[in-house]
Amino acid sequence: MTFIKTTEQDSNYNHLEKMNIKELLSNINNEDKTIPLAVEKVLPQIENLVEQVVEKLKIGGRLFYIGAGTSGRLGILDASECPPTFGVSHNLVIGLIAGGDTAIRKAVEFAEDSITQGWEDLKSYNISKKDIVIGIAASGTTPYVVSALKTCNENSIITGCITCNLKSPLSQAALFPIEVIVGPEFVTGSSRMKAGTAQKLVLNMITTSTMIQLGKVKGNKMVDMQLSNNKLLDRGEKMLMKELKISMEEAQRLLDKYKNVRLAIKKYNNGRA
Repeated sequence: MTFIKTTEQDSNYNHLEKMNIKELLSNINNEDKTIPLAVEKVLPQIENLVEQVVEKLKIGGRLFYIGAGTSGRLGILDASECPPTFGVSHNLVIGLIAGGDTAIRKAVEFAEDSITQGWEDLKSYNISKKDIVIGIAASGTTPYVVSALKTCNENSIITGCITCNLKSPLSQAALFPIEVIVGPEFVTGSSRMKAGTAQKLVLNMITTSTMIQLGKVKGNKMVDMQLSNNKLLDRGEKMLMKELKISMEEAQRLLDKYKNVRLAIKKYNNGRA
């Protein structure tokens, strides 16, 4: 199949500057409605990749996201939310972006065009065969990402990708590609919109399903979450009250002592609280 970059194709809308605010919002929303359906079509691809992620993390490996621009920032966002949500180490899911931390806030010119820096960034974490790397690029052509995955393959490191074009160079490089075809953007080429939303949905699915498989959720509760603010403390207290059928005061005492919902439940049920 010939590679066609649908993320860069002309928008289905024209003369946007002539639309009023209501029309703009309505048309953007209409486009956004198509994204979950596009994700649904690739659930088997997502499942295949998640199976690999779970397998690697169970043997002590790590999950790396690598991307540039919006895609890189989305990977970093997803990685950064895993420790507070699931109580895992900051070194379990790691997000890398072309241009380094500076590029999280400000674009670094031509950083995504390097064909060597992606692998160098991965090497700085002593990456090994136990790890897994997911490249994220809406276009599927970003040299920083594509070259990194190719080198990973050469070093027997499992690779996956999230892209929004069929048969892109990135998809060809990844052993487990995910291709969410969302079509042209509302603003032509602005892949932070539909493509970015699709990538965020897939990232949510990857880490959430992985962490559940790793036992980081009990029932439907985040029992390993970090109790880092009053909102989360309140949530933890309510979990304990419901699970153990105890008073708020007793729940507060348990959390103050054990600093973790799962541990508090375990100690209480074992009669050692």
